[in-house]
Amino acid sequence: EYKGKRAGSLGLMGCFSFFPSKNLGGAGDGGMVTTNDEALYNKLIKLRGHGSAPKYYHSMIGGNFRLDALQAAILDVKLNHLEAWHAGRKRNADKYRKLLADLAQAGKITLPHEVEGLRHIYNQFSLRIHGGRRDELMKFFKTRNIGCEVYYPVPMHIQECFKDLGYKNGDMPHSELAALEALALPIYPELNDAQIQYVSDALHEFFA
Repeated sequence: EYKGKRAGSLGLMGCFSFFPSKNLGGAGDGGMVTTNDEALYNKLIKLRGHGSAPKYYHSMIGGNFRLDALQAAILDVKLNHLEAWHAGRKRNADKYRKLLADLAQAGKITLPHEVEGLRHIYNQFSLRIHGGRRDELMKFFKTRNIGCEVYYPVPMHIQECFKDLGYKNGDMPHSELAALEALALPIYPELNDAQIQYVSDALHEFFA
């Protein structure tokens, strides 16, 4: 949320993923677009059904982008639990911050933080691991059976699909450093105190 407004209501359109690992995830792939603009809404309706309106009359090229009814039914049930799951992720994030504050103060890691007036729902809880030790920590976590993930290890500007734009390593140093340092810890709402403590203890052992 941004100053009381939910994501998806801030601009002309909002795009959501219902990939199974998301806070509101389906049993397979799916997504949603929100808008208050009637013209955009009508265009989206066409695009999701092969560009046809009425049926079999195609005024534009679209695709089969309709959300499956089974996925919609699953998401409709899960939506009732979403706020509780957000609260669980927030609770776990606060516990991590308390347990890992000393490592942040020592400059070993940077913790995610919340900006006043904004609400974070913690789809991920990503640390910055300093000193070039991120990959080493990942291997250490594996020996302790702790799940972790590097989201987006290659910055957008140096993805092969954008090579025609002419960007190179060094053009966006903040993005490049984040890709080398970011590591997401387990944050799902069902984590218990003992599991969070176990992750914290492992991090302290690694940096000892």
